[in-house]
Amino acid sequence: MSGNAFGQHLVLTTFGESHGKAIGGILDGMPSGVPVALSVIQSALDRRRPGHGVVASARKESDSVEILSGLHPDIDSSGRQLTLGTPIGFVIHNQDQASKDYGNLSDVYRPGHADYGYEMKYGLRDHRGGGRSSARETACRVVGGAIASQLLGSSVAINAYVSRMAGVALPDQAKVSLLDARLHPSGCPDVAVGDAMLDAVAALLETGDSAGGVITVVVKGVPAGWGEPVFNKLGALIMHAMGSINAVKGVEIGSGFAAADRKGSENNDAWTGLGESKSNHAGGIIGGISTGQDILARVAFKPVSSIAKAQNSVNRDGDAVKLSIVGRHDTAVLPRACAIVEAMMALVLADCLLLQRIQDPSS
Repeated sequence: MSGNAFGQHLVLTTFGESHGKAIGGILDGMPSGVPVALSVIQSALDRRRPGHGVVASARKESDSVEILSGLHPDIDSSGRQLTLGTPIGFVIHNQDQASKDYGNLSDVYRPGHADYGYEMKYGLRDHRGGGRSSARETACRVVGGAIASQLLGSSVAINAYVSRMAGVALPDQAKVSLLDARLHPSGCPDVAVGDAMLDAVAALLETGDSAGGVITVVVKGVPAGWGEPVFNKLGALIMHAMGSINAVKGVEIGSGFAAADRKGSENNDAWTGLGESKSNHAGGIIGGISTGQDILARVAFKPVSSIAKAQNSVNRDGDAVKLSIVGRHDTAVLPRACAIVEAMMALVLADCLLLQRIQDPSS
């Protein structure tokens, strides 16, 4: 089974099941001669992998990536290998499956989960962890995004952080330290707010419940001119990519829904120079094309659906059942999902870079 995205130039295909022996993928469309460091890929995977703190699943995976094709075997002094221009194949071996935890779900549909929809579409489903709807699939996105980020180079910086979780929010005007966001287990750039988030999540865990929240992603260094004016607007591509992540229910660019309640004079970004304005309500994108300002997006995640708290549901025969889900599940996906959001943003922007090079080879 596979999932494809970004079909014009970069194509990421993912395969494998969460409770199989491995997951993996193929990233096609990367030009040749791009230096790629495996350490960058592994660092991104380490941020996504489970087993960290009160928020995350207790599943223990090393998430060590093995590159199968597409990179030259020679490694330079900085640990980088050059892309060959051929498809980059990779695999991540699963080491900590616990399929027995899902035995009672073989004919019961979990509330909030994709069980029912999958069975209606395919006629059968893999109930062990959700199969393709498992968040385990997103590890492959992180690999693809980490490779794409190295095509973008160091001039483009993509950073995501948790701005809301379990009802606790970072103030709108708070100064953001991206280093603190990477260091704090909440993924929040403010230590005090992050601690409050973790306390709120811990309280939910005690009751067998889960939490949702919002991830904010900021991109610096994208020049003006990337994106297309109609169907492949840069904002539309970002919303498509983010909306494809498990549990995402909303995406905002710039001021987002807040713009609906503003006047034009309040929401317009008045130019103060060429490509410069004091505000950035547009989120760095106007008319589907980047302005050269920071690209800003917010991604809303629903609460995790697999919870220990008893819920009403039905089985395959339509009979009412009470369901309490055992096993190892995240209480909130937000801290781990920061790496996934960054990966999807990198895939979108790398594709836009390649498209721009076709139009303007000097870019």
